Amino acid sequence: MQDNQTMTTDTHVCAADRKLPIGQLLPMGVQHVLVMYAGTIAVALIVGGALDLPREDISYLIMADLLCCGIGTLIQSLGIWIFGIRMPIVMGSSFVTVGPMVAMATSGHVGIAGIFGATVVSGVFGIALVPFFTRLLKFFPPLVTGTVIASIGISLIPVGINWAAGGVGASDFGAPVNVGLAVFVLACILTINRIGRGIWVNISVLIGLLIGYLVALPLGVVSLDGLASQPVVGVVTPLHFGMLEFPISGIIAMCIIMVVTLVESTGMCLALGEMVGKPVDRRLLNRGLYGDGIATAIAGFLNGFPHTSFSQNVGLVGMTGVTSRYVTVVSGFVLIVLSLFPQAAFVVASIPKPVLGGAGLVMFGMVASAGINIMNKADMSQRTNQLVFAVSIGFGMIPLAAPDFFAIFPDWTAPIVHSGILLTAVAAVITNLLLNGGDAVADESDTEEELESAARRQSRAAGPAKS
Repeated sequence: MQDNQTMTTDTHVCAADRKLPIGQLLPMGVQHVLVMYAGTIAVALIVGGALDLPREDISYLIMADLLCCGIGTLIQSLGIWIFGIRMPIVMGSSFVTVGPMVAMATSGHVGIAGIFGATVVSGVFGIALVPFFTRLLKFFPPLVTGTVIASIGISLIPVGINWAAGGVGASDFGAPVNVGLAVFVLACILTINRIGRGIWVNISVLIGLLIGYLVALPLGVVSLDGLASQPVVGVVTPLHFGMLEFPISGIIAMCIIMVVTLVESTGMCLALGEMVGKPVDRRLLNRGLYGDGIATAIAGFLNGFPHTSFSQNVGLVGMTGVTSRYVTVVSGFVLIVLSLFPQAAFVVASIPKPVLGGAGLVMFGMVASAGINIMNKADMSQRTNQLVFAVSIGFGMIPLAAPDFFAIFPDWTAPIVHSGILLTAVAAVITNLLLNGGDAVADESDTEEELESAARRQSRAAGPAKS
């Protein structure tokens, strides 16, 4: 949606700060919510499933997730003290942290209270790390970051496959009706991407889930038992699942992954700065990263998971040309309102596993594809870079291929050694340093110069920007 006719005429106002007519803010804000909805609730569904929670608890996780997304989006879009970059950013649950959380859930030693406790600590750790973060960026070039993100998708694909068959432990695992539903949903998503345009492509996963759910209803695979007992309106309360616990291994795992999350957010902030013509210097970048940290810490208290800026929403800004941050402010309020309806969350939690499986194969595969796309910014014709990728992915596959590989290790290490994503991250950083040596990292001054260079490019490109 182009905005030549709707933006304010004050050319001295940054594109991100321009205000649109109220009548246009709501549909544009809802559009952002539609784009991110399927991706963010997937984290609650995955972690809730790994913890073997009842649907009532999973629906509560969905409500909490929507509330936390809304709060995080408002922090980033409006800016509060040192927190928030004041750009059109929509926050959502980070897929990067799914691996460690699932590892904690399946270890038998860390429950949901431990996951939330580790989330709070990782958010505080992220805030404390921001002032020194440019010194760590040099250890995460595109080769390392892309490899880690690719491993996230690869680690999650088995979850989608099991969903497609009916879910682990299902009595009808692999039944034709389950596989058929998954294939049907997958076909719907692919068809929309083939013939659709614009927003329809961006919400293709959401549409696929909706169509699959409607088709599953007459097949008798949807159970809404307990829906009537859910209140029409409900409010998410802090520490709903009990007092926070702080498992050392879970905290270590989440803090390490938090570094990867901040690296990913750095790329999102720089890309968004290019779109809105707002130079992203170190101070502004720090505000965005502080926003990630505080949103994650708040989420842990409110029964949510680590948060980050959603790349699909940054992509939507580029596609529509609508760069006003007040659009995503509306998105934040819409997400908070959605968190008030337990029955709606219960219906989402009741989506059959095969329907989720068809969509999951696309979502998780696209995460892997995004990682490969980032990794290709490095010269993959170099043998050393190929080896970094090969060794790192190999380490990441250990928990998938041989779950008992680390059985001799102490139980408390399970959240660390059973997370393929975490193993990939550590292996990628170390092998990159070993194989590429001094070329693997840059001086801190080089990193600062890159940020300043990006800011200068954005300043030159500012001109008349879209709102």
